Amino acid sequence: MHFEHLIEINNPLNPLIETLTREQVWTGLMFRVEEPGIFLPGLDRCEILSRSDGQVERILHFGQASIRDTVTYRHLEWMCFESRATAQHAGGTLTIRLETPDSTRLFLRFTYQTTLSENAAEGEVVQVSEFVKSAYRESDVDTVRIIRMIAANGRPQ
Repeated sequence: MHFEHLIEINNPLNPLIETLTREQVWTGLMFRVEEPGIFLPGLDRCEILSRSDGQVERILHFGQASIRDTVTYRHLEWMCFESRATAQHAGGTLTIRLETPDSTRLFLRFTYQTTLSENAAEGEVVQVSEFVKSAYRESDVDTVRIIRMIAANGRPQ
């Protein structure tokens, strides 16, 4: 399954939305890498296995299930979360890109690629696919809410 959508961070036509800098948004995204608990409901703990320039390997523990993923990134541009499929997890990738079409606007583009098939003959798979897309969208909106909280307070609350 491929799913992609945009969330607008800065809109100069909406004075009710606090303008964030690219650096503030990036700091929030790095919290998602380093301290993912606030972003992932049900996460018990995160083990960082290794860290290098532009890459973090970790294990996310959700009760009895553990998901190993690799996060790669280019500072202030994009990050990609990649996990392999296991018996407990479908596997796939999430790429988040910072996009600035002009000097006043900022977007996050979320792109998901999973092992869930959209092309099966049964309508049930399509229903599951739509449910998963909706859950991704809600999670991404929540991510932006948390990034705004981090920008306002310096740390997640």
